Amino acid sequence: MSSETAARIVADMTAAMKSRNPLRTQVLRGLKSDLKYYEIEKGSPPEEEDCLKVLRGAQKKRRDAIALYKQGGRADLVDKETAELAIIGEYLPAEFSDAELASVIEGGISEAKALSSADIGRVMKIVMPKLAGRAEGNRVRTAVADRLAALQAANGGA
Repeated sequence: MSSETAARIVADMTAAMKSRNPLRTQVLRGLKSDLKYYEIEKGSPPEEEDCLKVLRGAQKKRRDAIALYKQGGRADLVDKETAELAIIGEYLPAEFSDAELASVIEGGISEAKALSSADIGRVMKIVMPKLAGRAEGNRVRTAVADRLAALQAANGGA
């Protein structure tokens, strides 16, 4: 594995094994495995961007599992998945704050000349590359939809 993140995961996994930290070892082994599968599928070692994509996928799986376990009333599993999510988060860049996200969305709306909720797709196409994986897609989509709905209401529901 050639990327800095992948190498860090392998080194941290070794350290976790030596310090007998079973949860951290398990999570990092899983991430290493996910990266190896990606490498096999792609046919070449993952680049840094590929590693972040794999990590975001693992993060999304944990968030989905947390939501399902909360519905099922399984607090023990919610705690476990939350701990795993925190470990994965150590290898990802920090997410945009609400203010930073709002600023990027405003720029995207003006660039797309969006006026209503019908323009959400155009705004998303502009905004998502600028966020470079530092904000979850559902969070961005909700914020864009809310802002466009507010604009539409301010313009008399046009």
